[in-house]
Amino acid sequence: MRIAVYSTKPYDRRFLDAANAQGTHQLAYLEPRLSADTVAAAAGAPAVCIFVNDEASAPVLESLEAQGLRLVALRCAGFNNVDLAAAQRLGITVCRVPEYSPHAVAEHTLALILALNRKTHRAYARVREGNFALEGLLGFDIHGKTVGVVGTGKIGATFLRVISGLGCTLLAHDPHPNPECLAMGVRYVTVAELLAASDIISLHCPLTPATRHLIDGAAVRRLKRGAMLINTSRGAVVDTLALIEGLKTGAIGSLGLDVYEEEADLFFENLSDQVLQDDVFARLLTFPNVLITAHQAFFTTEALATIAQTTLANVSAFEATGKALHEISTERLA
Repeated sequence: MRIAVYSTKPYDRRFLDAANAQGTHQLAYLEPRLSADTVAAAAGAPAVCIFVNDEASAPVLESLEAQGLRLVALRCAGFNNVDLAAAQRLGITVCRVPEYSPHAVAEHTLALILALNRKTHRAYARVREGNFALEGLLGFDIHGKTVGVVGTGKIGATFLRVISGLGCTLLAHDPHPNPECLAMGVRYVTVAELLAASDIISLHCPLTPATRHLIDGAAVRRLKRGAMLINTSRGAVVDTLALIEGLKTGAIGSLGLDVYEEEADLFFENLSDQVLQDDVFARLLTFPNVLITAHQAFFTTEALATIAQTTLANVSAFEATGKALHEISTERLA
């Protein structure tokens, strides 16, 4: 099957070509993101392969369907950038990679926590400039602290298993408690209780209407003062302006982000020779207790290999049977 692959980077080519070593599919690599302006590049392709910042809105899907598209294959787990109702109306199948490496995201979350706590990113810069002073680098023992996790699917559960090895009290919130987490001794509580009791909070929930801006101004005010907040899920799970206010007042002691609500115009691109136009993001960068990575948590060899293999397996199944292996049903609209 011919697949128009949007938002292509060199690493995407490497792993997709390896997964397609038998030449089963014709992969047409496109550097731009999918949008109303680039939809014509997929003309004649019955399938498109898209990533987290591609736009699969109703108008875009309508244009794709008019060009003969039948399948949208996401090479990621999240699908908030796809208008599922429009896809259903147009008879377009949407599929995704439901899991790739929960260890990749869980380990990156731990890396953010450790770096923020012991300020290793700041220490690295100091030492390179010949500054060996320790003032301003004081951290705390993570052992004995309370860690709260929102979302205990595979990634959240993996992170809880990892952080449990440091001797923490574990709290969680999820509408569907995970038996694996319960067996680890995790105590499920309300969001309000989790925010008030946790020294470190890590977000691992999908972006849905119920979780959009889950961490807003009111939530920030409920935090245990000086708590560390980590988000490696989706940018819009938090209200960035509320986070900035929390940083200014000291309600948030430190902040680690691997995602950002308006990241589509920033992440995955080299903008080092340009002036940032996003004033909110620029404001975040002024805080010494903020550490931001550019949607990097998934970025391991194992994860990329699994993503490529699962993506093409979805396409192969659809081509053979008319049904992808991991379709997103309209039940996910709720």
